[in-house]
Amino acid sequence: MNPGRILTVLLLAVGLIGSLVNGGVIYSRILYMGLLLISFTWLWAQVSILWMRVERQARSLRASVGDIFEERYEVINNGRLLSLWVEISNETNMPGAAGSRVLTMLTSRQKRSYVARTWLAHRGGFTLGPTILKSGDPFGLFQVRKQFDAHESLIVLPMMFEISTFPSPPGLLPGGRAIQRKSLDVTPHAAGVREYTSGDTLKRIHWPTTARLGKLMVKEFEQDPQAEVWLFLDAERRAQAQLPYEAPETQVDALFFGKRPKFDLPPSTLEYSISITASLAHYFISQKRAVGLVTAGRAYTVILAERSVRQESKILETLAFLEGDGRLSLAAVITAQAQQLPLGSSVILVTPSASNTLLIAIDDLQRRNLRPIAVLLNGETFGIHKDPRPLIRSLSERSIPICQIDCGADLTKALSMFASNDSSKDLLSWLKTPS
Repeated sequence: MNPGRILTVLLLAVGLIGSLVNGGVIYSRILYMGLLLISFTWLWAQVSILWMRVERQARSLRASVGDIFEERYEVINNGRLLSLWVEISNETNMPGAAGSRVLTMLTSRQKRSYVARTWLAHRGGFTLGPTILKSGDPFGLFQVRKQFDAHESLIVLPMMFEISTFPSPPGLLPGGRAIQRKSLDVTPHAAGVREYTSGDTLKRIHWPTTARLGKLMVKEFEQDPQAEVWLFLDAERRAQAQLPYEAPETQVDALFFGKRPKFDLPPSTLEYSISITASLAHYFISQKRAVGLVTAGRAYTVILAERSVRQESKILETLAFLEGDGRLSLAAVITAQAQQLPLGSSVILVTPSASNTLLIAIDDLQRRNLRPIAVLLNGETFGIHKDPRPLIRSLSERSIPICQIDCGADLTKALSMFASNDSSKDLLSWLKTPS
């Protein structure tokens, strides 16, 4: 019990007992003093926080795992009373979030600001709030609180690794020339114009020709000769594994100077798979390739292949919220989606599974003139007690390129070296072989 409460209890006790036993005026005054003190401190506590507010501003609402997230807090006292102390509590659902602090001697019409830095170690979406303000009277008898609801959210994208080179899918024609075949989609290859018909989208209207001819004319496009890249990520629950893991401690010095601390991925097949998929999506989109994503976590997700920064954002946001709780195996996902993929596309399979059912799906891909590449997480290094060598041997017999990833591996080197080792040379010649 703090001294203020002890003093108040003594005043009330002495005043009440003295008034009942002795009946002296002094005891009545002591009792009234105690009651007056309680009333005064209660009113002070209520008024001190009534006109107080807190504002939060973030530099960006998108970040990546491993980044330092900076947020500026501003506490404003618009009232006329001095606030001896105010506690700011950041009630966000972000693990390890900073921002909670205690400020003292906040005078009338005063503003106080500070910057909170949080090391982002988990992907996903997190609300920036609610924020709780707590204050009280000078004697510590009463404590009041005021809540400010969250109005913004932070999206933490998966950690990405820079890939210097990776086997690229070939064009559908030698030399990458346009295919003389009309496309219903907008591609970089315009074939001409024709008169507008019902059902054409407005974005295909060619306005200079329309103005010259006096009637609506739309552009026609030819199919893109460059093969698409499709990323298939295994999110089946039974295929995932994780070693015991403790979250890294926040490096205070690095956060203070705004440096990015060294961050290692959790020893989880799902986290490795997501980071690999995100890194490959970034690499191929930067190479002006059309990239699509297929995965089956809690929901079956298909992102149609496109080439744009917006497409990369869509893929990364999908991966940020992906959970490894799917019921469909990767083989089932491939079987369901294979007939929808354009001929000649490269299909990159990211999986920790060593199941032989994967071979049936890969055979189906090859029969459809699709080119699979397997990025296999070595399950034994993640705690999966199943030998992957029979699957790797079978894939090698089918001339399927294989990139093996061990737990703790440097993904930048592992993925980049894949295209420069001996097996990749065979892969490159295989990719160039016409079907």
